[in-house]
Amino acid sequence: MNILSILFVQSFTGSVIIIVLLLAVTAVIGFFTAWFYSKSIYTPIVKNLEDENVVLNTEISGLKNDAVNLNSTIDKLNDKISNLEKDIAKKEN
Repeated sequence: MNILSILFVQSFTGSVIIIVLLLAVTAVIGFFTAWFYSKSIYTPIVKNLEDENVVLNTEISGLKNDAVNLNSTIDKLNDKISNLEKDIAKKEN
């Protein structure tokens, strides 16, 4: 009876080791399959987003330049307004 239990334990241990190894191999295969799949799906999307990002950054640069130009125009117009107010104040006196 003792020999039978030793064979059962060895058989059970061997089976557990084989099952764990097979599960590890399937996990590795599943990981690489998912990685390649997601890489093939998301690579074009990321490329399009990067291209769009470049276009938007150039637009932002243009808008910043426009803002600087408009601020200088506003400063000139404010100077003109203050000069006109001074002229009006002189004429009233």
